[in-house]
Amino acid sequence: MIANTPLAEFFWQHGRCDECPVIDMHGHMGPYSMIYFPRANAESMLHSMDQCGVRMLVFSHHTALNCPDIGNTLSIKAVREYPDRLRAYMVVHPSHPEMIEHDLATYDEYSDVYVGLKFFSSYWQIPWDAPVFESAWHFANERKLLVLGHTWGGSIYDGEAQVRKIASLYPNVRLILGHSLHGAWDEAVAIADEFPNLYLDLTSLTYVRGAVERFVAEGFSERILFGTDLPWFKPHQCIGALLSADITDDDRHNILHRNARQLLHGAGVDIH
Repeated sequence: MIANTPLAEFFWQHGRCDECPVIDMHGHMGPYSMIYFPRANAESMLHSMDQCGVRMLVFSHHTALNCPDIGNTLSIKAVREYPDRLRAYMVVHPSHPEMIEHDLATYDEYSDVYVGLKFFSSYWQIPWDAPVFESAWHFANERKLLVLGHTWGGSIYDGEAQVRKIASLYPNVRLILGHSLHGAWDEAVAIADEFPNLYLDLTSLTYVRGAVERFVAEGFSERILFGTDLPWFKPHQCIGALLSADITDDDRHNILHRNARQLLHGAGVDIH
């Protein structure tokens, strides 16, 4: 399906729309082992963003996810070089618990950089409710922070049971379900309906036929966030898929920028 609504047609003709700036709430940055990214540094990623009107990217650097001894240093550097286009999640890495405590203690020093925390438990094979993460969850709950957690249907580390447990224990966390429990769509809908502090993330979903329409039909238009995993996937394809979905332009505005703008405002970031 190729949508012919006014917003979609404007994108088809111009490649971007200033009245509908795109906010990407789920990205990465930097090289990754055993894969080639043609646009992986900040400058080249911004070029991709500019081509299709992505106003801001919120990311977690690959180095922070995989090299806890270096940690979030490169994220801080990138955001401070491009403060009007980038923000970062502070990665909470379980391999170095002392780094978690250090990063939490210095979180306020980087209020211009961080909008919340990031968990990547399926890759680390340590569940969300592990003791090593407890201080981070308490920290996020006390401050009502955004937390982006990679989730996947059936995972013992960040699947349905883990999401439901953490959402129950920490109701003040504004929890973004990265990939929306991919594949477990019924559970994603049920959990989002049960916990109003949860947000559904479209990263890796825009190529799944009917997933976006299902979430919108279930009444979550105002709790769906746009994400691409840039530089893993191009924003062009992800935006195009959303423009072709069988939803309204009002839904598209919610997903592409309104919902994210509201969350980022709560994190001290105002996008004009």
